[in-house]
Amino acid sequence: DAKEQHYWVSQLQACARRHSDCSGSSSSGRNRSFSLLPHLTPTSSPASQRQLAHTSSPGNIVTITHHKSPAAARRAKSQYPGRLMEVKEMMSQAEGQQKNLVQSIDSLPTKGPISCLDQDLLLLKATSAATLSCLGECLNILQQSHSQAPPLSQATHHGVPVWTVPKSPSGQHLKNGGLTPLRSAESSPALRERNIGQSEEVTDTEDNEEEEEDLGVLDDQRSVILHLLSQLKLGMDLTRVVLPTFILEKRSLLEMYANFMAHPDLFLSVTAGVTAEERIVRFVEYYLTSFHEGRKGAVAKKPYNPVLGETFHCSWEVPRDKVKPWVRANQGSARESGSGAASGCYRVRFVAEQVSHHPPVSAFYCECRERRVCVNAHVWTKSKFMGMSIGVSMVGEGVLCLAEHEEEYVFSLPSAYARSILTVPWVELGGKVSVNCAKSGYSATVTFHTKPFYGGKVHRVTAEVKHNPTNTIVCKAQGEWNGTLEFTYSSGETKVIDTAKLPVTRKKLRPLEKQGRSESRRLWQHVTKSLRDGNMDEATEHKHGLEEQQRADERRRAAVNKAWTPKYFMKEVRRSCGNILRQLKKYSDLP
Repeated sequence: DAKEQHYWVSQLQACARRHSDCSGSSSSGRNRSFSLLPHLTPTSSPASQRQLAHTSSPGNIVTITHHKSPAAARRAKSQYPGRLMEVKEMMSQAEGQQKNLVQSIDSLPTKGPISCLDQDLLLLKATSAATLSCLGECLNILQQSHSQAPPLSQATHHGVPVWTVPKSPSGQHLKNGGLTPLRSAESSPALRERNIGQSEEVTDTEDNEEEEEDLGVLDDQRSVILHLLSQLKLGMDLTRVVLPTFILEKRSLLEMYANFMAHPDLFLSVTAGVTAEERIVRFVEYYLTSFHEGRKGAVAKKPYNPVLGETFHCSWEVPRDKVKPWVRANQGSARESGSGAASGCYRVRFVAEQVSHHPPVSAFYCECRERRVCVNAHVWTKSKFMGMSIGVSMVGEGVLCLAEHEEEYVFSLPSAYARSILTVPWVELGGKVSVNCAKSGYSATVTFHTKPFYGGKVHRVTAEVKHNPTNTIVCKAQGEWNGTLEFTYSSGETKVIDTAKLPVTRKKLRPLEKQGRSESRRLWQHVTKSLRDGNMDEATEHKHGLEEQQRADERRRAAVNKAWTPKYFMKEVRRSCGNILRQLKKYSDLP
């Protein structure tokens, strides 16, 4: 009966709690400290997504923090113990109230309109007990971390280390001037040095391949997954877990980021906005329509983990008549610049590089010189085990720069979830992300809603664009990120975009024989071929060979005490956006 079911659920919870306590006490202090890194959830704020730290060697540290002075940090630290005591007192009060709740429910009769066996009341008892247990465990972790925390260093930086692109001979001069080189929409020296000729590139044909045919998990594959799941714990970081080859998608993670640019016409149309309001609305429209092509297919597959130093290059040719005319800021009228303005195509170029292995950080840069627009992003993919799902947090941020208007749009990325990993795996996006433009005062909030346990729609997304100085909402959007999106503007007008009907521009890239050894398609070509042939053993062997080569390279660098240096990106402290933009034209070659 219901009461006996509740008894066994309580027993299972107690057993799991004891197991967690034993595991926690046996782990080292360092591991406990590492577990304190923010495990981002769909409800994590964009600010918390940018506040992270990875404990590693000095050469591999990627730290993203809020702007906070050392004095403020010391004040916060001095108040930390008192706040923990307040939390502990509140926890004690909550536990007392929960005990009273349980006693009140148990004292109810076993029969009648409201009984102690009511399913909702039993669920309330179990949920409240589990919630308090989790909160108590979190409090213990905070107390342990505070007791083990080293004294605050006096050399705290007044800024945010970020990956920027690219390195130039005058990079030191740019850095001293407070300029991040990627802010310029001018072709980067690194890209010019690479000199990937437009004539060498051909239209990609692999994007035209049919979607994955296997819509389920085979019995032998299911046994492998079950064996793997038996060795995992809830919340466990999967970064260093070797996953079976049959779950791999036939492309690198770097190429997946490139596929988010499958609608470059919408990307370039952002520059056509006459007002700041129109430009941020256009960017939100592009942002919401970019995910369906980058994350396509009915089956949840995992892209290849890029090896350190792996790169991916491609470009898109966008017919000029498909892009709205460009409005120059100092002229106020539509105008095309450059030769052949009335005909031909715009060229959008893309480069991505794996700039760190531990933690796994990818950086990518995309630009169109003629439209004076570029975007730079760095993403740390943090994956964790969630029972019958796998969650991947995209930690980091991107910056869209409109050089003509001296505007920067800083945006974050949603988390991704692979659901039903034992049956038919499928992907959904979740979390709240933000888009902010400091100069114009406009911001946007986009919420990717995960499907509720009972009912509800999948792939639902909502968004709103706000003018912060006046607290006015100028645009709202709702729909599905891989389906139909409806935009409602402050004027009362509406606009519907069907992502399935949007024209997809195929990317162009060089044939394998002309690619560099570290470029994604050439690097993973044997693994990709084996997966296409259905030979999983051979694919695993090729994949293992690449991983062993990466470990050997890492050992050689460690032997000579040489840190890894990315080819196209550099890590530096970014100062205030306004400082960068004010000096943009001073150091840029742009007209």
